[in-house]
Amino acid sequence: MTLHQKIFAVACSLIIFLTIISLVKKGRLKEEFSAIWLLIGVVILVPVLWYDALVFFTRSIGAVLPTTTLFIFGIVFLLVLCLHFAIRISRLCDQVKNMAQQISLMETERRADNK
Repeated sequence: MTLHQKIFAVACSLIIFLTIISLVKKGRLKEEFSAIWLLIGVVILVPVLWYDALVFFTRSIGAVLPTTTLFIFGIVFLLVLCLHFAIRISRLCDQVKNMAQQISLMETERRADNK
């Protein structure tokens, strides 16, 4: 890994850390999600600090280049993240449906009491 690549990876990691901290401070990102994104910043640093591990994983999965391994890991991470958010959205949809039903029942009861 060249010096320019290392500097770029460290800069990306630092930008992610600073952005996440800023978003949490402003209240635009919940703390529970900040852990995921801070983990991404660390994961970006790992290949820079421990390049031999990346080469080992590259050989283990049968890839030719370490960049291919990074690309594969990136795609897998995005798929897992999408699945996580799909699960969260499904739960929220159920909660919204239940709340709407409860509000409807409460309004029906209130109208019946007023008559």
